[in-house]
Amino acid sequence: MPPRIRLIFSSLMVVLFLIPALSLYRDLARRDDIWWTPYALRVPLAESQDRVEIYVGGRPIGALLEAGELRLSDQPGSSILSPQEIGLRFNNWDRVRARRIPVLLTYAAACGAMGMLFLLFVTGRMVYRGEKPREVGP
Repeated sequence: MPPRIRLIFSSLMVVLFLIPALSLYRDLARRDDIWWTPYALRVPLAESQDRVEIYVGGRPIGALLEAGELRLSDQPGSSILSPQEIGLRFNNWDRVRARRIPVLLTYAAACGAMGMLFLLFVTGRMVYRGEKPREVGP
């Protein structure tokens, strides 16, 4: 294979390697603590019953709030907590991580395939050598 064509194909393989490699790096280098529900969008206690249950002293927090048994102490005094004053934030990292696995595996497979093709081109293993005539026996 002429050196010019080998250079073109090698350059193409490097570019095709960098596309999934940069995507893979971007996904793996992302911070893990950004998957929390934003504070402004925290979920009220009544809407979070399907994802979390909170117990205080062995009793559900909802029952304690309705009975007026939870108080918030601060400097001037104390006040009874209401269910509207409690909001929950969830860490969705486990769900996001499960959705990312197939994409990351695809990127890794593409990087491996492009790396292998690049090495085959650089080492000259993909050179067309033509057909050899068969030797016919006596």
